[in-house]
Amino acid sequence: MLSLSSGKFQGVCLLTVTAASSKSTSSSTFFSISSGSRSRCLSFSPSPSFDCVRCSVSQSQPQAMEIKPENDDVPNGLNFLTSRPYVPPSWASHLDPIPSRFSSLGRLPTPIHRWNLPNLPNNTEVWLKRDDLSGMQLSGNKVRKLEFLIADALQQGADCIITIGGIQSNHCRATAVAAKYFNLDTYLILRTSKVLVNQDPGLTGNLLVERLVGAHVDLISKEEYAKIGSVALTDYLKSKLLAEGRKPYVIPVGGSNSLGTWGYIEAVREIEQQLQTGNDEIKFDDIVVACGSGGTIGGLSLGSWLSTLKAKVHAFSVCDDPDYFYDFVQGLLDGLHAGVDSRDIVEIQNAKGLGYAINTSEELNFVREVAESTGVVLDPVYSGKAAYGMMKDMGENPKKWEGRKILFIHTGGLLGLYDKADGMGSMLGKWRRMDVNESVPRIDGVGKMF
Repeated sequence: MLSLSSGKFQGVCLLTVTAASSKSTSSSTFFSISSGSRSRCLSFSPSPSFDCVRCSVSQSQPQAMEIKPENDDVPNGLNFLTSRPYVPPSWASHLDPIPSRFSSLGRLPTPIHRWNLPNLPNNTEVWLKRDDLSGMQLSGNKVRKLEFLIADALQQGADCIITIGGIQSNHCRATAVAAKYFNLDTYLILRTSKVLVNQDPGLTGNLLVERLVGAHVDLISKEEYAKIGSVALTDYLKSKLLAEGRKPYVIPVGGSNSLGTWGYIEAVREIEQQLQTGNDEIKFDDIVVACGSGGTIGGLSLGSWLSTLKAKVHAFSVCDDPDYFYDFVQGLLDGLHAGVDSRDIVEIQNAKGLGYAINTSEELNFVREVAESTGVVLDPVYSGKAAYGMMKDMGENPKKWEGRKILFIHTGGLLGLYDKADGMGSMLGKWRRMDVNESVPRIDGVGKMF
């Protein structure tokens, strides 16, 4: 079992999102980054003597940034839930096809901060990219893919979205919310056990949000899913909706196709700009992330390879096996005419354990220990298994990681944790009935219950 109960803790340095006014007098310096057609806000904390300034970063010279006054016609906060033309990073402009538009769905950029994990190899630093903070209903890595997929659906005149996933799919929940923001209906095909396929799926975790926003839910047993496949199932539902006069747009499992891959190509540009505008010089040697459907690692690995990051991407697969994902990512890369072999730009390790969305008690206890020792809550299906796999590999191969700066991508999925409450109940304590001594005065009506 991995233990996080001891070890030195490191300080926290934050690169955070802010909504502060340009007239703020706080000790943080706020930047609005204009990258092609995208405009985002971020902040970092310089020395207290710095004045507060607002500025934008010109993309004309990727290595040397020009700071100039901001004169955006539309304030950043008013860009949320708009669909606008997209301009790719200069280092990705040779890829084909390039999306023509994107829809602003995420609260980006997401913060990067030092992660005070104990028991790391000598001189190893782990930093955390908080894509779990990309929104509330729309949290996690799926938001970045949906920015491009929803824009494409709108361009094609769709009036509804079809997608597919597990019973606690974060992607399906994010899709249902994103679609409703743009007045699109959502049809979700959710995979569950054959024992439960004829029953109301309930309101736990992601299901509650999906059903609150009016998603139509079709249940399929795992056995049927395995025999028919996700593509045939979504095509079948699409044909039924077309016959009813609807205009459906199909998003694949996890939003992972070549178009969705642009979400994490764009995320690499975001990381580049955060590092360039930070007050500390940081160069990441490695990027670590969970792999569940392949689109996130496709975009991250391609973006890191093409951009100035040049960090080695390590993916921990939570389903299927590494060979499957190498082939799947290769298909995404070929779909963009990237001209690179997936095995040259990403290392994929198996971290699925007992299987997709199935956890050992050791994995769940690891999630608890990380939360208790660092304040970071990992989901048990994706980032929890990836972090568990990373720490296990560090313990078994410390020389591989010694002296390296690692950026771990937290891909969200907090709502899925509710589905594991029963399995974690025995691990959580620290409660008691409060014992109030008789000497404490008691007067009726003193305590107001709001």
